[in-house]
Amino acid sequence: MIKVLVVDDSALIREVLSKTLAQDGDIQVVGTAHDPLDARDKIKALNPDVVTLDIEMPNMNGLAFLQKIMRLRPMPVVMVSTLTKKGASETMLALELGAVDFVAKPGAELDGGIDAFGATLREKVRHAAASDVRAHTTVRASPPDMPIKTAAAPSGALIAIGASTGGVEAIRQVLSAFPRDCPPIVIAQHMPKGFTTRFAARLNDLVPVTVVEATDRLALEPGTAYVAPGDYHLRIEKTSGQLKCRVTQDEATSGHRPSVDVLFASVAKVVGPMAVGAILTGMGRDGANGLKAMREAGAFTMGQAKGSALIYGMPKVAAEIGAVVEEAPVEKIAARLVQALMRLKSAA
Repeated sequence: MIKVLVVDDSALIREVLSKTLAQDGDIQVVGTAHDPLDARDKIKALNPDVVTLDIEMPNMNGLAFLQKIMRLRPMPVVMVSTLTKKGASETMLALELGAVDFVAKPGAELDGGIDAFGATLREKVRHAAASDVRAHTTVRASPPDMPIKTAAAPSGALIAIGASTGGVEAIRQVLSAFPRDCPPIVIAQHMPKGFTTRFAARLNDLVPVTVVEATDRLALEPGTAYVAPGDYHLRIEKTSGQLKCRVTQDEATSGHRPSVDVLFASVAKVVGPMAVGAILTGMGRDGANGLKAMREAGAFTMGQAKGSALIYGMPKVAAEIGAVVEEAPVEKIAARLVQALMRLKSAA
């Protein structure tokens, strides 16, 4: 049984969250709190496994409270966010501060209504309960590697990255170590529409390479990372000798859209041995088969090592099926990918 504390200033939202979390019988709401001060006392008294946390609350902002939790008592937190530009920006900051995941509050704009919201919330709470927040907090506190000075690689080289829960921070760490002249980077991060635009913009402010949200037929350029839009698949195609993005909304794959499997499979087919790829933290198996296709096509492939992954699910499955050439902690992945790219150059 997963014990959850619900923190929200709205009595209606507290009731909705409590009812939907208890629906399947494996999650118990042990308490609710109307603000962070109330939540602080109830965390001590009830010792929940997971906290759901609103951002806009009286007495103390949810982000400030999250920062205190991660500093004083690291534990799994799922943010319950509003689907607005401001809400998306605050959610990105919450994930940087250590929140495991987020879910958009139910509303008129939410696809699938309250049932879809409830299923998503319960899934994310289960994932959060399985995460290793304390170990991950230690990894986050370790000094990052210095950015690599150059990643000059032969024309046509490509870097592919896939992640799910915990991926926002892991992707930031990997991109922070790439130099400005690295080959194009394509990214599939499980994230709903309305948030990937802010995710790309936030990364663009923090890392040496340029980061944009992918659009259909957009040509890939060195020194630029392309994030799959929420609720769309990202594939790679090659026309007139130029690598380009293909953004489509066909059926979900491995339960996801965007899907890491879809992206990696297209990279295997189009780029083959000129690609390098990494599968990062996340629950489930999306990306494992695609990464295996990349390896079988001659690409150098990596998985995030257990000790540094918030959730060692996707990398574990990829390693088990033989998709991974090498595992490494998140802070070492960029350097190993660049070394593989340099080998491509020397072999060219």
